[in-house]
Amino acid sequence: MDKPCAKSWLSVKRILRYLKGTAAYGLLYRGDDKKALECFSDADFAGDIATRRSQTGVISLYAGTAISWFSQKQKGVALSTTEAEYVAASEAAKELIWLKNLYNELAVVQPKPTLFVDNMGAVKLSKNPEFHKRTKHIAVRFHFVREKWKEGEFDVQHIGGEHQKADILTKALAKPRFEALRCQLGLVTLSMKR
Repeated sequence: MDKPCAKSWLSVKRILRYLKGTAAYGLLYRGDDKKALECFSDADFAGDIATRRSQTGVISLYAGTAISWFSQKQKGVALSTTEAEYVAASEAAKELIWLKNLYNELAVVQPKPTLFVDNMGAVKLSKNPEFHKRTKHIAVRFHFVREKWKEGEFDVQHIGGEHQKADILTKALAKPRFEALRCQLGLVTLSMKR
């Protein structure tokens, strides 16, 4: 930073407080029997008040513990919750294919991965090869999820909102829900015995 200012210093202090508060946390890989890739995608619809763009959250798990995750603003404005979730599912599909290929290169035998989406409209859109009047405005690049599902690369399943692990990346949560999701992702204090 060439010219740090008071705002920069406040950001640095916030980062340092975060690091101090999370120093005892780590990812616990339990080696569950279920050695499968799972990916959870979620979106908040028009969550950015200024731009009305949605936030995408994607978390990938292997053997029950998070191995990759990201949260990013969607590139365009979605016109419905279904569209926002479908765009998020497409981003998750790209991550899932990349991880699947990585595990194949490492000769890790695994069952077909699963992409979990908590919006039934997005799940149906992912599995339906027909273009509908209501979806023809969706950019072609987001139909990647449909194409890869059709090729058998992964399965797409609906998951209830209460089981959606990617919620932690897309919305503010009550502390008990946040802590429960954090534990479900394998992020625990190092002193925890499980």
